[in-house]
Amino acid sequence: MDRGEGEKTGAKWRILEFLLANMGRVIDGNEIREASGNTSEWARRVRELRTEEGYQILTHHDRRDLKPGQYLLETDKRLPAFARDISKETRAYVLERNGYTCQMCGLAAGDPDPFDPSRKVRLTMGHIIDKSKGGADTPENLRAICANCNEGLQNIAPPKPDRIHLLAQIRRATIEDQLAVLEWLETKYAKIRPKSQS
Repeated sequence: MDRGEGEKTGAKWRILEFLLANMGRVIDGNEIREASGNTSEWARRVRELRTEEGYQILTHHDRRDLKPGQYLLETDKRLPAFARDISKETRAYVLERNGYTCQMCGLAAGDPDPFDPSRKVRLTMGHIIDKSKGGADTPENLRAICANCNEGLQNIAPPKPDRIHLLAQIRRATIEDQLAVLEWLETKYAKIRPKSQS
């Protein structure tokens, strides 16, 4: 296995050895976690093996017969690895445009993590059209998503509410909650809202 100089141990390589030893077999995420040495970042290591090392580790996003939480390495043939070339400016623009909110589940940066309330939600960049399918690192093809959605833990993307439903919910809310919504909207759109003429 070609690991490069000085990279001979670690959770990522334990996962890779496990996947190679079980090539062609559908593997449950718990098996991968155990193979990693029970690291909490095992899903991120799997993602790195896909995006940085080029291993074709399939999930339910790639094949309909795979269930959420299942993985399959069909071949040891590697695809060209993708560089992490999203600029800081692009990241900042996308996060601002998306209101520092996950575009899949609606959680905001800093909210309590629903899978681990001791941690806060972290946002990352997600591709709308995956890079492996020709998607670019452009703002138009990027969206803010939380680490859980990015790692497939949520496995759902609830539909966005339409305007009438959203307004109905706000109207039904308490005055305190309505004011919180107003404050959030004023902060979010302060830079682009036209100033009233006096």
